[in-house]
Amino acid sequence: MNFHQLHIFYTVAERGSFSAAAQALHMTQPAVTMQIQSLEDYFGTKLLHRSTKKIELSEAGATLLPFAKRSMQLIREADEAMSAFTHMLEGRLHIGASLTIGEYIVPRMLGPFGQEYPHIRMAMNVMNTTQIMDDILKHQLNLGLIEAPVQHPDIVVESVMQDELKLIVPSGHVLAKAKKVVLEDVFKHPFVAREKGSGTRQVIEDGLENRGADASRLDIVMEMGSTGAVKSAVEAGLGITMLSPSSVKHEVALGLLKIVNISDITFKREFYAIHLKSALLPIPVVTFLSYLRRHDQGLDVFEDSQDKLVVMKEEEQLRNEGTD
Repeated sequence: MNFHQLHIFYTVAERGSFSAAAQALHMTQPAVTMQIQSLEDYFGTKLLHRSTKKIELSEAGATLLPFAKRSMQLIREADEAMSAFTHMLEGRLHIGASLTIGEYIVPRMLGPFGQEYPHIRMAMNVMNTTQIMDDILKHQLNLGLIEAPVQHPDIVVESVMQDELKLIVPSGHVLAKAKKVVLEDVFKHPFVAREKGSGTRQVIEDGLENRGADASRLDIVMEMGSTGAVKSAVEAGLGITMLSPSSVKHEVALGLLKIVNISDITFKREFYAIHLKSALLPIPVVTFLSYLRRHDQGLDVFEDSQDKLVVMKEEEQLRNEGTD
């Protein structure tokens, strides 16, 4: 018996067929069958009951399954722990990220992560959750980062970061100067919203529902298909909105927008990592997941130094333009 055989057994059990397991493991079906037979010979008992329609675990197979799963977890943990001693962790990480995470969260992580793990190369595609799930199931992505939980029998979903939407107003707005803002104040002003079905819009509507408030009371004057468009509309004074503070760091630093706390309601959400349940995650993926867990609730760690540099450059550019 070896780890490779346990991995194959676990994948067959999770996928429910030799052909599906072979596809997931990039092996031929006869090779998968041979490894399962070798494992059964080693234990001297049947692990799987085979039929024309599906594969079922025998009593012995059901007993072995949690040990096989734990062995995979231990190998990942061992690889990650030993990488701290070699300092030569390398490989390629290909992830998919939904809009807010891909545009405003992950890019700010790349600098610190790259400094800590200089030999890991990362590629990221920004797409919607459905596309991310499809590409993960097709083995085209190692990992997905999404803004709402999903359910699929072949996909593992794990909360890795927390975020909270805040009220965003133009710097000269009356609410920007108020000492205390409550939800009722929000209903009194034009509101710029993300489109229906977006993660941000859903968090707002769910938060209002949980508070016992009617989302239709929002005076929505515009619906925008991107966070950037929402910010531009608010900057222009067309309304107020609710966004992640991570998405308005530059505008706040430049004095264009202001983040306002609402005292009687919160709009909290979680960001999720998703990956194939049966696949043995590459070490770069395990490392990045561990990195996300270590910095949970600490998104500002990735942002402050980069924001200061950007703001300094932009202020210098504005001064130069003023002297032309």
